[in-house]
Amino acid sequence: MSKALSMRSRKEAIEYGLSFPDTYTDTPFRDTNWQLVRYSGNKKAFLWIYERDGLINLNVKTAPEKAFFWRDIYKSVIPGYHQNKEHWNTIILDGSIPDKDIKLMIAESYDLVSDSPTKRIYEAVKRIPKGYVATYAQVAEAAGDRKMARAVGNALHKNPDPNDIPCHRVVNSKGEVAGEYAFGGAWKQAEILTSEGVFVEDGRVDLNKYGVQRI
Repeated sequence: MSKALSMRSRKEAIEYGLSFPDTYTDTPFRDTNWQLVRYSGNKKAFLWIYERDGLINLNVKTAPEKAFFWRDIYKSVIPGYHQNKEHWNTIILDGSIPDKDIKLMIAESYDLVSDSPTKRIYEAVKRIPKGYVATYAQVAEAAGDRKMARAVGNALHKNPDPNDIPCHRVVNSKGEVAGEYAFGGAWKQAEILTSEGVFVEDGRVDLNKYGVQRI
């Protein structure tokens, strides 16, 4: 079995931090080793990037109950260096942490410092019960703005935790599932839905039968 990819470089960390909406980089200190990625809505930093002991380190904000969760799983996640130990963790990019978990921790930090539509979208998708589907517009409405259906698609495209955020339960307004560029292969979404008891015929779900009324 091949080893899971793991983020290792400053460039990768910055690029991922900037993939979130309304973000920018900053070097506010005399020591340019420290680079920050901020949310422009309130100018708060959610990702601190610096080199220490020959390795790139990332400081990310975390909910107190999650701080110890990540530290218990990975030795390379430690209390936040030079920051509040209850609310910040340091991720040491030594190759021991899978890329998906590094990205999940960064995404959690972004959600905590921003009034994030992405966070509201993910919470709405989590409420779609197994055996049912919802449309992009329904998810957008549940997240606070029915007009941001396109933002729903963008958020689900970079879903950091498919096991907990069932984006496969979201279809378009006609009940059509995604094609070959989503979910890991051609018509993979249909396969997952079928396994959950949702009948898919010709790439479409009967919304009258399987569509939720409200999330």
